[in-house]
Amino acid sequence: MRFASLGSGSKGNGTLVASGDTCLLVDCGFPLKESISRLSRLGLTPEDLDGILVTHEHSDHSSGVSALSRRYSIPVFLSHGTAASGLFESAHQLLCFNAGDDFRVGDIRVLGLPVPHDAREPVQYRFDCNELALGILTDLGSITPFLVNAYGGCTGLLLEFNHEPELLRRSAYPAPLKRRVGGNYGHLNNQQAARFLQQVDTDSLRILVAGHLSQQNNTVDFAREALREVSLLNSVEVVMACQSEGFDWISLSALDPVAEELASA
Repeated sequence: MRFASLGSGSKGNGTLVASGDTCLLVDCGFPLKESISRLSRLGLTPEDLDGILVTHEHSDHSSGVSALSRRYSIPVFLSHGTAASGLFESAHQLLCFNAGDDFRVGDIRVLGLPVPHDAREPVQYRFDCNELALGILTDLGSITPFLVNAYGGCTGLLLEFNHEPELLRRSAYPAPLKRRVGGNYGHLNNQQAARFLQQVDTDSLRILVAGHLSQQNNTVDFAREALREVSLLNSVEVVMACQSEGFDWISLSALDPVAEELASA
């Protein structure tokens, strides 16, 4: 199994997950032309996609889904609540599930896991294939015991490190937006993400990707400082995702260290 990113942040998100003959795109927050360009950078065309999985209806995750699905006849997997937003009615095909369900798409078993976020029925995903597990966990304001259990044993993990609390406090964001981002249904800060890593079973973890970093309210240095407190990660390769280029393909079966320059250039 391998994964890559079209981009990660408040201006657009998209994560590729592939194994065997199956390739999935988690979210698409970019216009159609830009999505095609970003796929091409990673050696893919839209015709290579077996499905688009949506986490929730916020525009940085959903704005490009329907156009890409419709143009290239790609099925869209999403929760019933996310579908009820009405934003995906023009997509080629909607395959709805309940938060907490698991299903298969080709070679990959997919779990759609409920998360605390200010959307209709938001989910994040865990992917299992060939005794490897990949977790994607962004866009949530707090950590629950359910999530600590659900993401245990992952080989790779893309985890939200959205903001540094002091930077958010001092930012030019309006007060309501600050409360939303920093609230229990907003986004994880650096310290919350680090605490999650201290609680979850990381015995099998090889690759950690810090994602969805705010360009206004966080820096790579602040995220790295929080990670220094997590002693369990001494043998784990850490990659910082970026908004402009996401990160290049990472193979979960590879034993060689992943070049961090691929993600942070």
